[in-house]
Amino acid sequence: MDSDGSIAAEPAMLECRELYKSFGGVPVLKGAGLTLRPGTVTALAGENGAGKSTMMKIASGQLRADRGVVHVRGEQLTPGDPKAAHRLGVAIVPQELASIDDMTVYENLFVGHETRTRLGLLDRQAMIAAARRALDVFEVGIEPTTRMSRLPVGLRQIVEIVKCTHRGAKVLLLDEPTSAIAKHEVDSLYTLVRRLRSTGVAVMYTTHKMEEMRALADRVVVLRDGVLVADRSMAEVSDDDIVTAMIGRDLESLFPAVRPPAAEPVLEVRDLRVTGSPEPTTLTVRAGEILGLAGLVGAGRTELLESIFGARPDDGGTVSVDGRPVARRTPAGSIRSGIAFVPEDRKGAGAVLTMSILDNATLPRLADFSIAGWLRNSARTSRIDTAMESVRLRSRGTGQSVGTLSGGNQQKVVIARWLTSDVRVLLLDEPTRGVDVGARSEIYRIIADLAAEGMAVVMASSDMPEILGLSHRALVLRGGAVAAELDRAQLDRADAQATIFRIAAGLADSGTTAAPDDPPAPPAADTPSPSPGKDDAS
Repeated sequence: MDSDGSIAAEPAMLECRELYKSFGGVPVLKGAGLTLRPGTVTALAGENGAGKSTMMKIASGQLRADRGVVHVRGEQLTPGDPKAAHRLGVAIVPQELASIDDMTVYENLFVGHETRTRLGLLDRQAMIAAARRALDVFEVGIEPTTRMSRLPVGLRQIVEIVKCTHRGAKVLLLDEPTSAIAKHEVDSLYTLVRRLRSTGVAVMYTTHKMEEMRALADRVVVLRDGVLVADRSMAEVSDDDIVTAMIGRDLESLFPAVRPPAAEPVLEVRDLRVTGSPEPTTLTVRAGEILGLAGLVGAGRTELLESIFGARPDDGGTVSVDGRPVARRTPAGSIRSGIAFVPEDRKGAGAVLTMSILDNATLPRLADFSIAGWLRNSARTSRIDTAMESVRLRSRGTGQSVGTLSGGNQQKVVIARWLTSDVRVLLLDEPTRGVDVGARSEIYRIIADLAAEGMAVVMASSDMPEILGLSHRALVLRGGAVAAELDRAQLDRADAQATIFRIAAGLADSGTTAAPDDPPAPPAADTPSPSPGKDDAS
């Protein structure tokens, strides 16, 4: 019988029972277990450090549990034996793909299992034909002779999944399958997973994205601190229930209260013509104000932030900070004027993962920490330590490689490295992308605290609860132009999310909104900004 009381109609494809695992005396799994059945998709959710990856590695034979057993189709898996797991039909596609980029697609599909002629030579034509048939089963339009390095990450990931099923995998474990792929590639991955489910494959993947769970999962299993705290049918559980299970507290506590902004303007953008946009953008952000940028994919949010920062060429306009124009519209000029930018692509553009926390935090203000080309280690260490402490970074010290940190702590480094000197304007592009729910709460509090210190914050986000939960005002972008502006009162309305979507999609007029260059007067200093209710953050 399943945990929800229903009678199991199908035998288990994979069953983990009472798994315990510790590293260095620190317990990671504390008696957790789960069951996967054929033709189902199970989402494995939980914060970073909850034990998700450890459970997947034990289930695939990569790790040996301290206690507990794993059964695959009724047969006990030899602990710590990935080859045995593979023979039983268990395959794992890790977040860091194991494809060989210098080889072709068909060579990757057959590596270690090559087809040979009677003379012992590689039968490349047979492998190409078989690879094409394997790809065609899932309607994947990839030419087998294409070199893997020429494919985007999403298609490389799909090739890895096809490789697993081509070799007979009946249990497929996916670790954060959409964390590193572009949005337009997600639909192809969804289609592939659904096809695998229809053929009887049991799929489990780790994720913290609610929309992904809703799109694919039949069940959701939640780990918290190494303990199984929920195993429910997706049809019977709300998003609030899942988040509460993950973080151990109500969702309404996710967003901090934000203080009212001051009266004086800090960032003033006048007639900024973002290249390719149909009309110029004008906006003002006051001290302590968080301005949200909402819109659908391709609306121009990233382009606007990059143009303000000087990282993207524009066709005219001015940007001023505290009444002083940014003289040289380049990233260096913006930094000197007190503008900081946290990009969307944390791993590609926000941080150098192979470098230490100390060296990453040095990069934006290298000149401040050096004399005649020599780094002043004591000065930078002291200031960077203070900056990292201000965001409550969890690390072994500033000598630790950024790539070994969790997603949430990596993002803290990317934010905190700007705090070694005065910042007046903070530009945030998808500040919690790839970050679990618990770490999101910490990042939200960092943003609210920085705004409370007088920074002007501009935050682009595709996560609607972030816009509703943190913003004093929100601009809705469509086609590269500002389509509407909503003040705090409008953001607090029950239909705010639907209103923003309709405007962003061009399904509704902007209605009565304040002018983008004339934000509403802030409330009195002793009047707190309303915090979003539970419905707003779901």
